[in-house]
Amino acid sequence: MEKVIIDTDPGVDDAMAVLYACISPDIELMGLTSIFGNVTTEIATRNALALLELAGVSAPVARGAEKPLVQDQREPAWEVHGREGFGDVPPMSPKKQAVEESAAEFICRVVNEIPGEIILCPVGPLTNIALALRHDPSIASKVKGVTIMGGSIDEGGNVTPYAEANIWQDPHAADEVFAADWPITLVGLDVTHRVICTPEDFKSLTDDAPKLGGFLNDAAQFYFQFHRKVDGIYGCHMHDPTAVISILHPELFDVDHQPLEVIVEGEEIGRTILSRKEDRRSFSVFRKVNVDGVREEFLSMIKSGF
Repeated sequence: MEKVIIDTDPGVDDAMAVLYACISPDIELMGLTSIFGNVTTEIATRNALALLELAGVSAPVARGAEKPLVQDQREPAWEVHGREGFGDVPPMSPKKQAVEESAAEFICRVVNEIPGEIILCPVGPLTNIALALRHDPSIASKVKGVTIMGGSIDEGGNVTPYAEANIWQDPHAADEVFAADWPITLVGLDVTHRVICTPEDFKSLTDDAPKLGGFLNDAAQFYFQFHRKVDGIYGCHMHDPTAVISILHPELFDVDHQPLEVIVEGEEIGRTILSRKEDRRSFSVFRKVNVDGVREEFLSMIKSGF
């Protein structure tokens, strides 16, 4: 069983990823940390708490950073995920509250308590992860791994011609995280753009798992409309759940090993590129994906949650 902390900005596809992790018998969800991106940090924190409550999972939520390390904060992705994060689903009012620790403090404490066991899985901007490294640089040698949903090598961007959204939201934080000496796996647009689920797929979730599948189906309708208008696809990209699935099923991906860096200024800000810096560690970059394998793993797991 993998012990995972998901750093998240829920977000429709974040909800897919978190609920998958909640249901999976092979993941022990050690906590969620919240970050801006798809929504504000305040809304992200509320939504993270609500997802755990919906799934009946008792795990802590730690509130994260409110803004990027250096650049001005960008507008949340309201047009993609709706004003409350879950499309047109009304905001939920969770009973529990976030812990008193910041996201960075929480990450560092848990990693230090069980060194060698925690996989960090950030599926939003990397500000909290960079702040955790600043708070305690030793965690780089104590994590089991860092699986990042973000970036793009050959696929181009999804918010600019060059930049993927999570990296673009805080490129300076991303570059700090990429520069650290720890085992990173990058699950970027090169693979997540290939994994698409359709409205029919989500309707089947409602039929087989009315509570969790029904919620995801309701939330995804807004997401479908965005993708139809912007990408011309009848469905949605499965960005964040693909990253979480990759932790359990790396055999579904083809991998390269490369050092990367992030452009932090100019027209191409947020672009992920191969690094020629001698101090950069190579890490695993997923380049191809078994689309049907990832899609079926997601759908079957959610359906198992009833």
